[in-house]
Amino acid sequence: MSDVPGRVLVTGAAGRLGRLMLDLLAHQGVAVTALDLRDPGGPVAGRVIVGDVGDPATVRDALDGVDAVAHFAAIPAPVLGTPEEVFCGNTRATFVVLEEAGQAGVRRAAIASSYSVLGFPWASRLLHPAYLPIDEALPLQVEDPYGLSKQADEATGAMMARRYGMTVVALRFPLLGGPGDKLDKRAEEYAEDPGSGAAELWTYLDGRDAALATWQALTRPIEGYRAIFVTAEDTLAPQPTEELLDRFHPGVERRAPLPGRAVPIDLGEARRLLGLTVRYPFPVPDAADVPETA
Repeated sequence: MSDVPGRVLVTGAAGRLGRLMLDLLAHQGVAVTALDLRDPGGPVAGRVIVGDVGDPATVRDALDGVDAVAHFAAIPAPVLGTPEEVFCGNTRATFVVLEEAGQAGVRRAAIASSYSVLGFPWASRLLHPAYLPIDEALPLQVEDPYGLSKQADEATGAMMARRYGMTVVALRFPLLGGPGDKLDKRAEEYAEDPGSGAAELWTYLDGRDAALATWQALTRPIEGYRAIFVTAEDTLAPQPTEELLDRFHPGVERRAPLPGRAVPIDLGEARRLLGLTVRYPFPVPDAADVPETA
């Protein structure tokens, strides 16, 4: 590991991933400033600021004494606001946080991007990638305000890295969760109707692994701007990956074998730059235990 920050600003600290990040930072013995529209509660954050992450004065105050930033605050889906609220709110927040961080001399930031930057999950029809497994060079096909906001956020991160000499890592997270919450429901849906996961390529990640990846993005020897896919190494579907791809993404160029339930994403960058180690794989039932579907 490289430099370990003395204090980290976590935006969106009251959200699920934000709370998990607070717990991880406490375990690492790192001081935390939490910023959100509501108090995350509990004693984990040493300093809590309730306010708008898109407000420069609020963010400037929150950055006092901070060495690194974990930026999670966002409207996480295009259906949770008007197109203007989703795109403008998300992109303003990311710009303000990174601009103020750069001016304050912060040199490390990790931002939550999304698999949705590809454009697949919220498209009006099933889109197909240019090749499989996908990687960070895959052409984007965005047609929704949330995916576009993440594309703009990534461009903002790249610009801020050049503007201030910061290290900015955009983590392209898939569906996040854990046992006992939406991963259970989604796994059941994929087992019964595998086509329902075709746009997401059946990807997922436990929130605890997402928090750990963020910590690695803030502490490992990375320079400049990077966008990195971070997912579990298997899928959330019980069926073999290549069978699913043959069925739902036929004719797409296959650049590498995908044995078993291997995720159809090249995780080479995550392994090389973040030392990706998935500690919390989801216990998907064996395909033999799942009833056949039409």
